[in-house]
Amino acid sequence: MSEIEPDSRLPPKKKGMARLIAATGFSLAGLKAALQHGEAFRLEVVIFCILAPAGLWLGQSRVEQVLLVGSLFIVLLMELINSAVEATIDRGGSEFHVLAGRAKDIGSAAVFVALVLVVFTWGMLLL
Repeated sequence: MSEIEPDSRLPPKKKGMARLIAATGFSLAGLKAALQHGEAFRLEVVIFCILAPAGLWLGQSRVEQVLLVGSLFIVLLMELINSAVEATIDRGGSEFHVLAGRAKDIGSAAVFVALVLVVFTWGMLLL
C-alpha cells in the first residue's frame, strides 16, 4: 500500500517545541470554548473550585488528597469529552438520528459515572 501524499495546500506540520506550543494554544482555546459554551462545564468548574481545596484540607495523607481531588478532575475530563462529542454531532445537522442520540447519551453516561466516582471516593474516605 502506498503512502498518502500530504496536501500541499496545508502548512507543514510543526515539530518539536513549536508543536508543543501550538498544542498548548489549541488546548487553551478548547478550555475557553468549553467555558463559553458549556453551562454544565462551568458549573462543574465552580464545584471543583469549592471542593478541590476542601479535598486538600480533608485528605489525611497525600494519597487521600490525590484521590479526592483527582476524582474531581475526572469529572472535568469527562465533561470536556462529552462536550466535544456533542459539538461534533451537532455540526452534522439538526435532524434526529438514532446513533447521534446514542452517542450523546453515552457521553452523558460517562459524566454520570465520573460523578458517581466522586461520591464513592469522597464517601469512602470521609465517612
